[in-house]
Amino acid sequence: MESLNYISAREAVKMVKSGDRVFIHGSAATPTHIIQALQNRYKELKKVELVSITTLGDSNFNDPKYKESFFFNSLFVSANSRAIVNSQNGDYVPVFLSEIPLLFNDDFLPIDVAILQVSEPDIHGYCTLGTSVDIAKAALDNAKKVIAQVNPNMPRTHGDGFIHCSKFEAMVWQNCALPEVDYSTKGNDIITEIGKNVTSLIDDGATLQLGIGSIPDQVLKNLANHKNLGLHTEMLSDGVIPLIESGVINNVNKKLNRGKSVTSFMVGTKKLYDFVDDNPSIRVMNINYVNDTSIIRQNPQVIAINSAIEIDLTGQVCADSIGTFQYSGIGGQMDFIRGASLSPGGKPIIALPSVTSKGISRITPFLKEGAGVVTTRGHVHWVVTEYGKVNLFGKSLKQRGKALIEIAHPDHRENLEKAFYERFK
Repeated sequence: MESLNYISAREAVKMVKSGDRVFIHGSAATPTHIIQALQNRYKELKKVELVSITTLGDSNFNDPKYKESFFFNSLFVSANSRAIVNSQNGDYVPVFLSEIPLLFNDDFLPIDVAILQVSEPDIHGYCTLGTSVDIAKAALDNAKKVIAQVNPNMPRTHGDGFIHCSKFEAMVWQNCALPEVDYSTKGNDIITEIGKNVTSLIDDGATLQLGIGSIPDQVLKNLANHKNLGLHTEMLSDGVIPLIESGVINNVNKKLNRGKSVTSFMVGTKKLYDFVDDNPSIRVMNINYVNDTSIIRQNPQVIAINSAIEIDLTGQVCADSIGTFQYSGIGGQMDFIRGASLSPGGKPIIALPSVTSKGISRITPFLKEGAGVVTTRGHVHWVVTEYGKVNLFGKSLKQRGKALIEIAHPDHRENLEKAFYERFK
């Protein structure tokens, strides 16, 4: 380790200059140790633009003392960046996850410094991007300088994430646990019913794409008796492990990457990170490959399971904002909704509870003022709540409204019917 000339995080971040655009590796690969060292330079730096997708861990840039030092320009908003993104010191770029590499490759967002977290070098000097190849590979390939936080706890993953340590301007050794998220404990009766309704749409031999959260995790729990499933998904979590180990997910029917489970990043517990470590059956690949509609559609019976904040009676899906408040991002929802709809036997699914935790209907006459349409009504097919499932494809506006009211919460159906009547009388 000593022969590789590791330096301190404090020394490494000195290469960041005022006015630089800095990419931050995301999800379980968030390099918190180096981020904190960068934050400690706030008195010396001005107008450093930070670019990332989801980040995890304690990296709060919303402290007023960072106001003149850092501007957070997010490509997908996460819990620890919502406050800053919705303030004067941050912003959000609406973009399909599959197209983010174009922002770096074609100089829409040229990167001065990329800060990554990687697995330790092998005997040949190669590290990997570990849990998150996604957009990080494009940032790495285009950055003028690269700082690597080398962590022996970062799994060595197969796929597109290999990088020789000679490509790093600075390497910082940090032995620390990766951030963990456990979705298995967040279910309830509503999630259970939604999971059952979604599972009823999945046939043997299907190829799965799953988003983040308790609904996809519940669906995975329901698939133990299925056969010959494939996995081609932008992200994965612990729920896939028993299905891969039991052979339910074996990828034998896929047209591309047959026999391999494909993902672009992963978030879960240490059990997941240990499972993917040096596991040749898991390929962690570039997001512009994994989320490419022309790639997705080649696999059979693609089941794309995504969620929403609200959906109106015509089928417009808002999944990234609450009114004008930017809550998350476009992400890969549209990539997979479209890819699944073009796949032979594919089913794009929007699955959501019928009401919020405060009892507000998620099926609404109109989206909130300022809300973003992530998935258009022309792209929506299946919509699932705990009260049932409907396929909006080929249905008129009036037919869609009636169908969605049938799967709305009973407490809200009368008001929705009144709104429907006012609109279509």
